Amino acid sequence: MLVVDDDPTVSDVIRRYLHQAGYRVRLATDGLAGLAAVRADPPDLVVLDLMMPGLNGIEVCRRLRRELPTLPIIMLTALGDEANRIGGLEVGADDYVAKPFSPRELMLRVQSVLRRAVPPAEVAAAVLGDGDLTVDAARRVASLDGSPIALTVREFDLLAFLIRHPGQAWSRKQLMEKVWGWRHGEESTVTVHVRRIREKVERNPAEPRRIVTVWGVGYRYESHQPAQP
Repeated sequence: MLVVDDDPTVSDVIRRYLHQAGYRVRLATDGLAGLAAVRADPPDLVVLDLMMPGLNGIEVCRRLRRELPTLPIIMLTALGDEANRIGGLEVGADDYVAKPFSPRELMLRVQSVLRRAVPPAEVAAAVLGDGDLTVDAARRVASLDGSPIALTVREFDLLAFLIRHPGQAWSRKQLMEKVWGWRHGEESTVTVHVRRIREKVERNPAEPRRIVTVWGVGYRYESHQPAQP
């Protein structure tokens, strides 16, 4: 694990809890040091503070996503700072925890993201196909027109869930429970992830044909077949 935070007290608390859970932990005190640490030895997960002097968490996350699209990232944000939380999700954070946070909550989020990033061996090796879109659930690989799609852990989970249930409308709250495993949380988290997935799988994200909005409800996946000549 890599913890990137300029507050030594926060970093030490996170380090101790992760260490007690059996994880090896490295610390970085600012954004540039965090980037250098990831590039030198990529971790299994990054806990990234949003507000840091110099290179903030948003920019660090953006750069990491370009270099390591599937690296799990959990962002630490200020309580009530919805705009920055949404900003973190929009640049590819898999999850967030609001400060002041419960170390136990952070541990649960870490375990949840890691569990989804590396599915158990017994996961069915189902390859879900929909026209030119393919989602390999076992290998956690998605492709469009034969080219790999760079999806974060949560984006992959959400896309795989929706493609498994074509034609069924799901509310944001239901998707948070089914995909995130959360019974409480901001539904805007789902909205941001849907927007990011559309940018990657829709020919025209402004007029989505696969993940469509069901007004007053949430979203529905529509099976898409290539147009006939």
